[in-house]
Parts: sequence; C-alpha cells; structure tokens
Amino acid sequence: MSASDQPKDGKKISKTSDKAKAAPPRAGGTRPPPAGARKGPPGGPPARRAPTSRPRGPREDYPTVQAFVAIGANLGDAEASVKAAMAAIGALQRTTVTARSSLYRSEPVDAEGPDFVNAVVAVRTGLDAEQFLVALQRLETQAGRERPFPNAPRTLDLDLLMHGNSVMDTPTLTLPHPRMRERAFVLKPLAEIAPDKVPRAALARVTGQVVKRIV
Repeated sequence: MSASDQPKDGKKISKTSDKAKAAPPRAGGTRPPPAGARKGPPGGPPARRAPTSRPRGPREDYPTVQAFVAIGANLGDAEASVKAAMAAIGALQRTTVTARSSLYRSEPVDAEGPDFVNAVVAVRTGLDAEQFLVALQRLETQAGRERPFPNAPRTLDLDLLMHGNSVMDTPTLTLPHPRMRERAFVLKPLAEIAPDKVPRAALARVTGQVVKRIV
C-alpha cells in the first residue's frame, strides 16, 4: 500500500469486491420462494408449497375373528397335501394363519382308504362363516377332492371347526363342528395350539382312538 493510500488515522482500508458493492439491498427483507412453491399474485398472500403425494398401501383394518380349521388327507402324498393346504389357507383373502399344529397320523374314522394325515390351524379371518366355508371348499376342489360316494378317500378334507363365537345350524354349515369332540385326530392337534378350546373330559373320551404325532 502506498503512502497515498494510507489513511491519516493509521487504520487499514478493507477492500470490498465490486460485485458486493453493486448488489442492491432486498426490499422489505423478502426472500425468494422455496423450490416447488406456487407463485401467488402480486401483492396477494404468500405462495404455498405444492402438496406432495405419498403412496398408500392396502388397508388392513378390517375386523377379524379367530377360526379353526381341521385338515386331513389320505390319498397321494398326504403330508405334502396337508402342508400345502396350510399355506393355501393363509393365502385366502383377509385371512392369516396364526398357529399350526404338528402333523398326526390316524386310522380312517367314518371314511375309507389308507391312514390319514391330520392337522389343525388357527386363523384370523375377515370372512364370515359362510364365505370362509366356500373358500375352504374351493381349496378342496383345487386339490382334486372328489366325492364319488359317502366317506370316500380324500386328497384333501377341510373342516371348519369354529368361527369366532358363531353358533349356527344350516343345511350347509353347523358351528361349532358337531363331531369335533368325538375325534381324537381333531382334538389332539387342536389341544396343541389352543388348549383352552379342548376340555380334558373330551380328550379322555377319545383315548381309545390311535393318533400318532409324526412331524
């Protein structure tokens, strides 16, 4: 700095860029609108930010009840059929499997053919009892179930045991299942996943029926 540039009081002069000096002050302290904001009319209310759309998933707040389904098969690969039925029930509309019993082997009762493989599943379903029964019967048909004569061997047998607190007796459906407490192949797997649903006296009455846990 030359002597001519030196102020008399001895203080240094800070140099400011021409660009900074040329920038005019903002009137009224206004700020530029944020990105994505809509431009409002001059002198009008401040612009509002455009709403952002959010993807919405499927609603699952429908009411459900607890239900129990007995599963049996004694044709073909019965074990595989029972396991596949468990998965198929869980894939039904508004239905979720909440518990699965072990697999059991039993001699036919009121039926013919080789030994049965049996199990019971607990579900939560938003289907009413009649709708749920129709869905189960559809699964039986898809599994190749035929009814050539009463008590014929079965590729798949699905019995609706209980549906919430429903008590009904119609030409197509009786709830609770009228013979569930007479069959060890129903009571034993049911007691495994829902012991509160099986009275000890009912289990005692079917001790003579041979049912073996296999898986």
